[in-house]
Amino acid sequence: MGKLKVRIEKAQCVGNARCHAVAGTLFPLDDEGYVAIEGFTVRSEDELLARRGARACPERIIKIVEEEI
Repeated sequence: MGKLKVRIEKAQCVGNARCHAVAGTLFPLDDEGYVAIEGFTVRSEDELLARRGARACPERIIKIVEEEI
């Protein structure tokens, strides 16, 4: 089993901020209300929140991927 990572196609963010509403600590916003990061490694305790945040994005620009260790 590998590590879960979040990949965000930041340039396609339209600023709905639904990911932030679901999991604000994982999906911070910039000063203009768009997702401020391009990705991160998911801690095991944050897996459920990361998946919820990804599902909340109407543009589907947030992907959960598993990388081999």
